Amino acid sequence: MAATSDQGFAVPVVPLSYGKPMPRVGLGTASFPHCDDGDQPHVREAVLHAIDAGYRHFDTAAVYGTERAIGDAAAEAVRAGTLASRDELYITSKLWIADAHPGRVLPALRKTLRNLQMEYVDLYLVHFPVSMKPQEGEAGAILVKEDLVAMDMKGVWEEMEECHRQGLAKAIGVSNFACKKLEYLLSFAQIIPAVNQVEVHPYCRQNKLRAFCREKGIQLCAYSPLGGKGAPWANNSVMESPIIKQIAQDIGKTVAQVCIRWVYEQGDCVIPKSFNDKRMRENLDIFDWELTDDARHKISSLPEFRGTYDFFVHDSGPYKTAEEFWDDEIAAGHPAN
Repeated sequence: MAATSDQGFAVPVVPLSYGKPMPRVGLGTASFPHCDDGDQPHVREAVLHAIDAGYRHFDTAAVYGTERAIGDAAAEAVRAGTLASRDELYITSKLWIADAHPGRVLPALRKTLRNLQMEYVDLYLVHFPVSMKPQEGEAGAILVKEDLVAMDMKGVWEEMEECHRQGLAKAIGVSNFACKKLEYLLSFAQIIPAVNQVEVHPYCRQNKLRAFCREKGIQLCAYSPLGGKGAPWANNSVMESPIIKQIAQDIGKTVAQVCIRWVYEQGDCVIPKSFNDKRMRENLDIFDWELTDDARHKISSLPEFRGTYDFFVHDSGPYKTAEEFWDDEIAAGHPAN
């Protein structure tokens, strides 16, 4: 499966340990604050433009508020003949922390499928390695720090495996898991995570985690490849980097293209987020050129910073510091040693 863009090139795919191959570049749909009903037409139009441009991989989550818009766009593209069927798409969604409890995983995925108007997702991820006390009604999308609790990872993963066995998720995986947490999950998993989706960009290179995942047969998928502008963990160093700006100028590319190409060259899948039609198309234009050895060396020498995720840190919760959340793999919010 390879989607051909309207610019004439095919988006490469990577085989996973199971499930169908994942397109190496997809479209992220998270906005901050997250979408509400008033945003749905805007998101639907952006997804339709992305499909026209050649995107087939779309990333969403229960908490993003974009599942319904993606489903509407997919159905419209099939009706219009742009897509032969929903099977041409690769759709990822994620289990929100309020539903990360035994007994709530399957119902949460079924709700996601109703939103998407689909019979299955290609990939279903545990969104974060933490849970929150279940909330009433739709309030579960709100993060209440005082309600954070340790995840029953074994119980949750067993239900993720059941989602796969029932065919509701063609593949299952995790998001924001560092090496120690992955190692613990692998100690009991009957079905290994096909994917680990994490922050990756030139200032957060994830070399240790990438090597670990590669050894275990887990595909790394990069979010916030441009630093996550507007996100709570935004790293403005990326788009403002004088070094990356100079690299882009020297090779006649945009800063975004340099960052996405760099992630691509690491072997990761990458999901930049832009609803601007011109930038969406530019973000796909990364396959017929390479970074120079000098550019790669300069990027490898940049200081590293990790999104702090201090919104999962609380004195009464399972993680008292951001370093605990990230297993001390990179000192959160500070240059790596």
